[in-house]
Amino acid sequence: MTTKASETKKHLANLLEAVQRCAYFLHGSESRITWPVEANELSARNKDIDLFETLSAVNERFSKLQDTLASAMRHAALLSGESDDTFLRVLAFFEKVSVLPSMEDWQTMRALRNLAAHEYELDYSEIAEHFNSLKELIPQLYKTATAFEDYCQNTLEVGPASNDFSSEFAHIVSPTPPTTEP
Repeated sequence: MTTKASETKKHLANLLEAVQRCAYFLHGSESRITWPVEANELSARNKDIDLFETLSAVNERFSKLQDTLASAMRHAALLSGESDDTFLRVLAFFEKVSVLPSMEDWQTMRALRNLAAHEYELDYSEIAEHFNSLKELIPQLYKTATAFEDYCQNTLEVGPASNDFSSEFAHIVSPTPPTTEP
């Protein structure tokens, strides 16, 4: 293996660990919110610093997970011998290998996260709608992260640089087992 390929694999391993870490912290923030977010609750608690910091953290951590995953996907495409000159080609490749259900899903998540980064909404209904939409998309982002990690492990033989977040990541992204009533 060339030094360049080895360095790229090492960087990808670090990015895979970062993806797991991002998912861990996103999950931690989203679990502190009572879902769905209601406009009247936001209005009534409009000066609740803890609530709005947690909402802000959900927004930031969703964005960070998607950005880190995008960077990792670009590196994995390069290691796979695919063109990484445009991110649309990277997305098309990962759709083709079933990491992404569709490029449109990724772009929808991207548009929603970009909207929040550039708008400072004052209407509590709009704020609630934004966060409820993020909440609906989080499982898809986790599913993509899992499929991507599987692709890297099975195709490129690259896993996370350490197992620091591996068990938590596996728990976060696994389907919730059905509960049985006593």
